[in-house]
Amino acid sequence: MAAAPKRALFALRVAPRPTARRLVGVGGVAFVLLLWWLATYGASPENRFVSPVILPSPLEVFRSFPSLWKDRGLVESIAATLQRVLVGFGLAAAVGIPIGIVAGSWRVVQAAGAPLALFGRNLPVAALIPLTILWFGIDETQKVMFIFIACVPFVYSDVVAAITAVPDRYVETAQTLGASSSQIVRKVLVPMALPDIYNSLRHLFGLAFGYIMLAELINAKHGLGYLLMTSQRRGLSEHIILILLIIGLLAFGIDRLLFWFQRGLFPYRVVEE
Repeated sequence: MAAAPKRALFALRVAPRPTARRLVGVGGVAFVLLLWWLATYGASPENRFVSPVILPSPLEVFRSFPSLWKDRGLVESIAATLQRVLVGFGLAAAVGIPIGIVAGSWRVVQAAGAPLALFGRNLPVAALIPLTILWFGIDETQKVMFIFIACVPFVYSDVVAAITAVPDRYVETAQTLGASSSQIVRKVLVPMALPDIYNSLRHLFGLAFGYIMLAELINAKHGLGYLLMTSQRRGLSEHIILILLIIGLLAFGIDRLLFWFQRGLFPYRVVEE
């Protein structure tokens, strides 16, 4: 029996092995941190390549964490942001998934909804801020509905794409066996498309997590976007960098959690990390 060919690290369009991929990823992060440290190295601001007002050093950012945690309500802001995203994106999924299943199953419904979905996906998200303020005020409802309106066209379109991507042979086999249209949707199309729908929702959640930063600029008492805005007004550049790092770590952790569930729910479907 022939041995499996070795995969070169820099082979064209060939994914490296998991261990090599993780090591390369860690190396990339370490390289960026090294550049950051070199750009901000120096005992005084005059000796630095980049002013600490523009870019504080890694040590200065790390030392600012206690004040962000204790004095500025970091935990409350993280909880507020996650709550808004979960509720708004949950509403988008609750509306977009069933409508997308219907549209993907009956193409006449897809034809009717295609112009609206195209308009919603290409609408500048910042333009929704004044509209949602006009409709829902400036309190929590506005922030949740902003996430809902911004995300539901993408959820709908991805669900339609997942349903229509199911090969026709499965539908034809079910029809040959006498299955009705509703049975085909419930027992063939939805189960076959479910892994792709979940994978799409996992990626779209990161999109919603980014959108909420815009909504939290308006009349927010807590939230990571609110902390970013107030840090910019106070000139706390070390807090700005730290909050951005926290946002990135939160998004990465949530994505890894969803990916872990994905591997358990759909072990038969191989998904790239």
